[in-house]
Amino acid sequence: MLTFNDTKIAFSDKTDHELKKAYWLFKTIESPKIVSLGSKLLNLALAIHFPVKWIIKPTVFQHFCGGETIAECDAMITKLGKSGIGTILDYSAEGIENEEDFDKVTEELLSVIKESINNKHIPFAVFKVTGIARFGILEKINSGEKLSTAELEEYERILNRIDRICNAAYLYEIPVFIDAEETWIQNAIDAIAENMMKKYNCGKAIVYNTLQMYRHDRIAYFGNLINDAEQQKYYIGVKIVRGAYMEKERERAEKMTYPSPIQKDKEATDKDYDKALKLSFENRHIVSVCAGSHNEKSNMFLAELIKNNKLDINDKRFYFAQLLGMSDHISYNLAYEGFNVAKYVPYGPVNSVMPYLLRRAQENTSVAGQTGRELLLIQNELKRRKQSLI
Repeated sequence: MLTFNDTKIAFSDKTDHELKKAYWLFKTIESPKIVSLGSKLLNLALAIHFPVKWIIKPTVFQHFCGGETIAECDAMITKLGKSGIGTILDYSAEGIENEEDFDKVTEELLSVIKESINNKHIPFAVFKVTGIARFGILEKINSGEKLSTAELEEYERILNRIDRICNAAYLYEIPVFIDAEETWIQNAIDAIAENMMKKYNCGKAIVYNTLQMYRHDRIAYFGNLINDAEQQKYYIGVKIVRGAYMEKERERAEKMTYPSPIQKDKEATDKDYDKALKLSFENRHIVSVCAGSHNEKSNMFLAELIKNNKLDINDKRFYFAQLLGMSDHISYNLAYEGFNVAKYVPYGPVNSVMPYLLRRAQENTSVAGQTGRELLLIQNELKRRKQSLI
């Protein structure tokens, strides 16, 4: 019987030393003041090129990331694989704004896809469009502004990069997630993702778009997408998440005096999240879904839909995913029961991945109960191990 309370399974591949190290890490980021001060100091250190790698890599980086290169991630991929958990290699370098670097990121993403051909523990690839495209041009396209000749040429290069990635995913049969981003560029991303699905999702879902359910319009969008896929005869891939830009979205809407795209409260977000899972399940003849969630109730909801309807428990149309270093009680217990599970494993140069790491620390601080839950689970497991020795 599936439960998320079995800490023996949840931390089966972690030593006492690793658990104690994780405990002190979460204890540190439990304090909003420490996270805020640490973020300011790290941003300052990066701005003045002060060396921080020596303290970041063996601590927060090691907990939330797989390594600086694909090769450095091998140990983590193997470790997760032994517990039946796949790895989604997420090249998380940020702050890129020039064509040369966009091309380099594209090549890196293609390398991930090629790596997955011979590694059964890598079930998906993933990318952010802003990792291979300038934010400003996506914003301009999103708002419907007319592009200059130079910008049209730039946009063609963006589409070419995305098509190369999706084409490789199609040829090697490695599904690829296109991550969701801010609302003021998301329509442009949605249009690209939809075109890639129509082109490459001919026999099954290869290209996945991402739905952020803290937006109150995503259920309607999803329903329209399903109708379009039915009419135009293509398959849909969706990764369903609650979202990562909520505070930024609210602040921008208030500052620019337009209606907030965000749900009125967490309850509404949770309701739409589970509604999207149900919609995916009911339309499984054309929809494949990855539930990207740290919420026990939502993961249990999808797991029970699969089991209660007597589907194959490892039906590839249904995947669960959590971030590395978080919610192991969900990931490992789902995998132990035979469900398809993967961990997002960010990687990249330490300094380039710092914005990602700061967001993880801030997320754990701001999401109600997140850090406390991680700490309690670790404490319970350490206590269980101690008692088992008596």
